[in-house]
Amino acid sequence: MVHGSSNRTRKEAEDQVSAKAMTGNPLGVTVNNRDMSIAVLRTFISKRKEEHEAVLSKRMQKASKVSENHASNGSSNGECEPSEVIPEGEPSGNGDEPEKAAEGRAPRELKPTRVLEALSASGLRAIRYAREVEEIGQVVALDNDKASVEACRRNIKFNGSVAGAKVESNLVDARVYMLTHPKEFDVVDLDPYGSPSVFLDSAVQSIADGGLLMCTATDMAVLCGSNGEVCYSKYGSYPLRGKYCHEMALRIVLACIESHANRYKRYIVPVLSVQMDFYVRVFVRVFTSAGAMKNTPLKLSYVYQCVGCDSFHLQPIGRTVSKNTSVRYLPGFGPVVPQECSDCGKKYNMGGPIWSAPIHDQDWVTSILSDVKAMKNRYPAFNRISAVLTTVSEELPDVPLFLSLHNLCGTLKCTSPSAVIFRSAVINAGYRISGTHVNPLGLKSDAPMDVIWDIMLFDA
Repeated sequence: MVHGSSNRTRKEAEDQVSAKAMTGNPLGVTVNNRDMSIAVLRTFISKRKEEHEAVLSKRMQKASKVSENHASNGSSNGECEPSEVIPEGEPSGNGDEPEKAAEGRAPRELKPTRVLEALSASGLRAIRYAREVEEIGQVVALDNDKASVEACRRNIKFNGSVAGAKVESNLVDARVYMLTHPKEFDVVDLDPYGSPSVFLDSAVQSIADGGLLMCTATDMAVLCGSNGEVCYSKYGSYPLRGKYCHEMALRIVLACIESHANRYKRYIVPVLSVQMDFYVRVFVRVFTSAGAMKNTPLKLSYVYQCVGCDSFHLQPIGRTVSKNTSVRYLPGFGPVVPQECSDCGKKYNMGGPIWSAPIHDQDWVTSILSDVKAMKNRYPAFNRISAVLTTVSEELPDVPLFLSLHNLCGTLKCTSPSAVIFRSAVINAGYRISGTHVNPLGLKSDAPMDVIWDIMLFDA
């Protein structure tokens, strides 16, 4: 049943061939995707348990303080007054009483994690989740193709009692199923053939508060600017064809998910966003808060890209003004650029809106990487995913998009300086700089474009 030291099922190794025929995806690509998903899923379950224990601890501490206050009040008065009996089902006269009563009850146990794989095909991913992530309680695999569901059920049966007890395969439209099961799943996995946009509205409704949405988009030609009007119709954002187009694709998908979540007073917190092979995959947590949802315009920006050089600038959609304890949400100041580029005199193209807030949670990335290294024998694609995670952990989290040193030199028609020398010049100028997992030649920096061009001209 187990294939070598990778802890994969024999059926996965066999069925990957049929999956390739069904999806047209190379085998290594799908393994990379699944391994990364399992690594994030393990970290999510661990974090979820820590958060639950922290809430219980805080609740118990509060209950302990309340009981101490009652005891001190009773001893100071010399005797305790009999408490008024409130009939069951009647509201308490004191608004704090229900909360105190809830704190005094036995702590509620954390239920096993429930996972929904909305587009399961032959069920390889669902079976790996069930067999390799022990803390998962149930995996619901959906597909609207009868042959795929039959193949999934055969694979479940082949993989023994663990898969049979945890994995449930259904022939149903994933959108309908998710809409009819609101806030029931701790994890929802979307990995469609193409754009996930038609599934996002129902997906953000089916996730429990604090749950994890794992979403893949493979329509990279659309997201990277080949068909900007199609991208706008699907994602509500216009792409630009810069060297950073793959990172922009990630940020367009995140902005789209946030837009769907906001319609239900929910918002997202990205924990990991990666571009690998021919797709982008984002891992975001979904929370419910009408107050926190108001911060969405602060996380979105338009992008101005010069058509004559590599200069780009971001225009935030919103801003806040604080006065005493109140916060006002206002439109962003603009424009951030003149009609013509100050560096080359050409016009700007405008794209977006994109997600301009951090696309990774560095604490999560560190935890995921540590888990992967500790269990390297259980990840067939260990070398690839550990390399991606290492690069992600070194990225500047608060710098959207990136520059290409070769493109800068192409604009100036000069020889490319050493990347080490360029990095040193940026750091000595008082700014930060890092690489990016999206492009081995890409450089992220918080230095303004005029500083970048000054360094390039000095080296030239």
